[in-house]
Amino acid sequence: MRIRTDGDKAYRNDAIERAADFYDCNKTKAVVSACEDIPALVAAARQVIERDDLTAEQREEIAETLSTRAVNFEIDTMVTMETG
Repeated sequence: MRIRTDGDKAYRNDAIERAADFYDCNKTKAVVSACEDIPALVAAARQVIERDDLTAEQREEIAETLSTRAVNFEIDTMVTMETG
């Protein structure tokens, strides 16, 4: 597999290098590690945000803190009412 990092995709190389620094490994292992970790981290973040003991404000703050360029958590507190 090849990942383009030329031209307007040069930012990808920086992201991959940051991942390699974070995981303290080579770029290939860093990409694989990130791909394995992200779904689990997003699922865990969702569980935290959905806890019943949090206020709406706490949920919003957590969602904002955990959101990234690629993953955005939004809180929906929609109330609906139906009449006969």
